[in-house]
Amino acid sequence: MKKIDFTASATIYDEVSQLSSEDQNLMNKAVEARQKAYAPYSKFNVGAALLLENGEIILGNNQENAAYPSGMCAERVAIWKAGSEYPGVKVKKIAITAASTTSKVDKPVGPCGACRQTLSEYEINQKEPMEVLFMGEVGKIVKTESLLSLLPFSFDSSYL
Repeated sequence: MKKIDFTASATIYDEVSQLSSEDQNLMNKAVEARQKAYAPYSKFNVGAALLLENGEIILGNNQENAAYPSGMCAERVAIWKAGSEYPGVKVKKIAITAASTTSKVDKPVGPCGACRQTLSEYEINQKEPMEVLFMGEVGKIVKTESLLSLLPFSFDSSYL
């Protein structure tokens, strides 16, 4: 038997104003995207903004459907839009924010498991880390230097 240790690190900011101007802008774009989410069933609006290496910012928000599992998360809407419109262009970072119409979301909301898996494939394929920033509606912001730090035992094409 062999035991392995791994660590993940993140920087926690108390408020958006503590972020770099680039990160503030990206989070503000995620808020704009969140405000356009279609979430009549969960009442939980999520916005995502991707910064590509070419300077483009791609937005995504969650899109729900009465056939509940048919909806899509903001992060996957954004990453697939980036992959469709800018194939081969690397993603430098993603900002994610979430808010509810029924209660205040005051703690950071990270990507769900399906989104972590999808984003990890993009990070692995581009062979460069993708910074991840996430927050609720208000409050602290978490920033990691890599998506894979949120998914240490990732599944990738090497298993296929």
